[in-house]
Amino acid sequence: MDTLRNMKIFAEVAESGSFTAAARRLDRTTVYVSRSVAELETHLRTRLLNRTTRRLALTPAGERYLQRCQQILDAIALAEVEASGVHAKPVGSLRVHALAGLGQRYLIPAIADYQERYPSVTVDLTLSQNVPDLIEEGYDVALRVVPESLPDSAYISHRLGTLSLVLCASPRYLEKHGMPRKIEDLEHHTCLQVGCPPLSPDHWLLEGANGRREFKLPDGRFKVNVPDAMAVAVQAGMGIGALPLFTIQSILRSGALVRVLPEYQLQPLNVFAIYASRQFLDAKIKTWITFLRERFAETTGVEDVGIQGVSKQREFEQASVAEAPPLKLVS
Repeated sequence: MDTLRNMKIFAEVAESGSFTAAARRLDRTTVYVSRSVAELETHLRTRLLNRTTRRLALTPAGERYLQRCQQILDAIALAEVEASGVHAKPVGSLRVHALAGLGQRYLIPAIADYQERYPSVTVDLTLSQNVPDLIEEGYDVALRVVPESLPDSAYISHRLGTLSLVLCASPRYLEKHGMPRKIEDLEHHTCLQVGCPPLSPDHWLLEGANGRREFKLPDGRFKVNVPDAMAVAVQAGMGIGALPLFTIQSILRSGALVRVLPEYQLQPLNVFAIYASRQFLDAKIKTWITFLRERFAETTGVEDVGIQGVSKQREFEQASVAEAPPLKLVS
């Protein structure tokens, strides 16, 4: 027996005062309506209506049951409105997962602006180097960073944009060791390694006007498994490291870091937003992904920083010629 259906029919009969009127409102036959109420009474083992040939009347048990039915049906109607409303208005908790560096440097400022636009959304952000199972761990959206494309999966993905990585060093390191003039010069420098995906721990793929060049990283004095820690190591003068451009633009402009080989960038990394299903997409997920795509599109400043990097490179080249013997180049 469909109890909820029979409750709705009983409430309609009680409100309209007859089986015939209720059947007309519900677009059912009178026999169907009468049978549904009788089925409900049999289930409850209680008479809900006193029937005569001229009218219907609620029994005392029927009056009490009708009040409960109306409360239940109102609650269901409200739940349906709230549930369907999430597809139109962003509300509720949004659970997001991202890599630590991407989250700290990029996502937290983005979340602040997103919540200013959508104040009814709360955000639960988890930062880790692990790749989560969205459904098992209950995430609405996860951000993945990969060199090319994502592996096939049942999840839905949207490409948000790309991250440009550049080689950097501190002025103190370059004053001591000189500025590399070409890729082969890196062999004479301390090259810092990141030992975690999506970055390769053993080589750099450098892209410039003349195409892509691969530089195999020698065994270095320092290796770290969190990319965001690389910025600290580079600023400390420990060597040359690969850093995401958008996270260090202000540091480059301040002069605390200098681009090395500014005519090159490392192979770009693609950033994807992943979520479980396209069907009945919650408004907070839809607006969050749209917001992130706009945010990535607004990321600028590459040209300015690149020009500054060339200028700084010339300064260190001139200093190295004047104050130190030339580097021994390996062809």
